[in-house]
Amino acid sequence: MLTSIKTNSFAGDKGKELGMMYFRVAIILFGAQLLMGIIAAIQFLYPGFLFEIFDFSVARMVHINALVVWMLYAMIGSVYFMLSDETEHEVVGIGLGKLAFWVLTAAVAVVVLVYIFIQVGSGSEATIWFINEGREYIEAPRWADIGIVAVVIIFYWNVFATYIKGKKTGIITVMVANLMALAGLYLAGMFFTDNISIDQYWWWWVIHLWVEATWEVFVGTLAAYALIKIIDAKREIVEMWLWIEVLMLFGSGILGLGHHYFWIGTPEYWWEIGALFSSLEPVPLIAMFVHVIYDWGKEQGANGTKPVIKNGPAMAWIVINAFGNFLGAGIWGFFHTLPQVNIYTHGTQFTAAHGHLAFFGAYATILIGMFYMGVQYAYGVERLKATFKSKMAIFLITFSLIGMTIALTIAGYEQVLVERAELGGTWNAFFVAQNLPWYVQAQVWRTIMGVVTFIGFIYLVWDLLTIGKEAQKAEA
Repeated sequence: MLTSIKTNSFAGDKGKELGMMYFRVAIILFGAQLLMGIIAAIQFLYPGFLFEIFDFSVARMVHINALVVWMLYAMIGSVYFMLSDETEHEVVGIGLGKLAFWVLTAAVAVVVLVYIFIQVGSGSEATIWFINEGREYIEAPRWADIGIVAVVIIFYWNVFATYIKGKKTGIITVMVANLMALAGLYLAGMFFTDNISIDQYWWWWVIHLWVEATWEVFVGTLAAYALIKIIDAKREIVEMWLWIEVLMLFGSGILGLGHHYFWIGTPEYWWEIGALFSSLEPVPLIAMFVHVIYDWGKEQGANGTKPVIKNGPAMAWIVINAFGNFLGAGIWGFFHTLPQVNIYTHGTQFTAAHGHLAFFGAYATILIGMFYMGVQYAYGVERLKATFKSKMAIFLITFSLIGMTIALTIAGYEQVLVERAELGGTWNAFFVAQNLPWYVQAQVWRTIMGVVTFIGFIYLVWDLLTIGKEAQKAEA
């Protein structure tokens, strides 16, 4: 895939080489995430599947954490990949950056092995340090937390030092500021409090402010960079929308957290605040994309030239990102966080439906697009055209994620009607609802769609491994 660097176009660009290293690990973790998701989905239907061999709690934990980690790997790789282009300067401290990569990868490997093999036993202070901190999404043991912080500090130093010495575009300026916020927010989950409400309060600052503020801004910078590279989008347009996004997301992201606050004992007014501002986050991203495409098409029409897309697969994934973000994070997020609705939907499969489509639409799509950007540079081709495998990967993964979202939405609807509204949300109601036909059928379709997603992933990896060589031959 992203190998054979002797004849590529970034020979000597150590930043891009390091970015490709992160991309490779990200792809592996992406596959692991999907595989764990399929196992967990089967166990949801058949609790005895792999019981006491590979339990549901372990499969779900690895599934969720692999999701977060592969995206962080791809994000770090994307920053290294674009850094020299935006600053017009070689990446500073590249040796230290490579050391941090190997330290992080070794730590992730150890943590995954601990997740899989050591999850049963008595809980103690040592458990928090060496086994599991018990916080969903950030369940890494405390030693790994400290290691992640050290790695991120090195990463940020590389980026900041390069930024200081190089050109300061709007894209890289927003990126540098955003990375500081991204790294700083992780610290909110580094301490432990005995009060579960207080602990959950800070836990949400880590989880949802990553997603609803720093990650969204991060996606905006990648989309801006990619659109300039792929279709020669005007920098002033993408950077204008990027600054608007910063203004909206750092405000709306923090206030958008309010749709969680009510459930940990804060006043009711957080419902309305949270629901409103949480829904605003995807707006600048889709506005940037629509504005760029409109301007590009208008300019091509005025010049009488044929539109040129330098990287077809990457452009396709960016298109899906613009609208997938709006659907997953915006529409699906909004309709179940409204206070009058959320009292019934909170903690049901509505949440899972929103989460699956939002993570895919907002983040996975743009990061896969960056993988294709990496392939294009690795093989030194002027244009990368979509192949049959590219189209199959896009179709299967997108179709299956939408199908999975619809299935989970149906399951959530059944929970709301039966478990919450009719039976009052008791433990008995929970188990009754889980055995009714709508719910079971929806979970069956969720599992089928998970398998289709994995088939699409196989096409994706196959394409990444071959598309560069095919493009080289075509250009030769």
